[in-house]
Amino acid sequence: MSEAAFFLLHSGLEREGPGDRESLDWAMGVAGIGPDAAVLDAGCGPGADVAGLLAHLPQGRVVAVDLHAPYVAALRARWADDPRVQVHQADMANPPGGPFDLIWSAGAIYHLGVEAGLRRWRAHLAPGGRVAFSQLCWAVARPSPAARAFWAANYPEMTDRAGVLAQVAAAGYRVLGARFLGRAAWAAYYEPLAARLDVLRAQGDDPALAAEAEEITLWRTDGGDYGYLLILAEPA
Repeated sequence: MSEAAFFLLHSGLEREGPGDRESLDWAMGVAGIGPDAAVLDAGCGPGADVAGLLAHLPQGRVVAVDLHAPYVAALRARWADDPRVQVHQADMANPPGGPFDLIWSAGAIYHLGVEAGLRRWRAHLAPGGRVAFSQLCWAVARPSPAARAFWAANYPEMTDRAGVLAQVAAAGYRVLGARFLGRAAWAAYYEPLAARLDVLRAQGDDPALAAEAEEITLWRTDGGDYGYLLILAEPA
């Protein structure tokens, strides 16, 4: 899908990947950071997690970083009156505003690669700092042929849970907690996206829209074969 088609489809959606408040709260509980902590939301997209992060940081701050200018502009407008939020159009591999007690990245670390991303972020962590991120991987030993074919075409680097945890260890981190996002976290992303697809496809079908619809259909039929693994880790 072209960048223009992607943003036509996704513009205005609250969330740009699976996630929900329950999974964020779990990660923040494992992280154990204080109410005055500094948190980086790396690859924040439209900022679906900013409010949830702030709920854990009454005296802290969130630095939200993304490269897509419309996301940045909308987030700046939304949080203009809250001094705890700083929004930057910047590369999450070299974020401004650190060091951070926690780096939070919902579904975005794949842009850097798990091992490479964790290595880059280490320099931006405060002493005792931690990283929470979610990464797509296989959840079963024998995925369905349909799931294998789809992800081989769309994300050939995809590995399983053990493979992701091995990448974390190779980056020099220890895992403090890991679990798959629940189905509600996927629904929070896919249900609004499916509604948007219905509207756009009624105006005229497009191969890019059909591909997105295929992804949602696959999740409904074979979504138990793969998932986003949410990991909380710290430098070893």
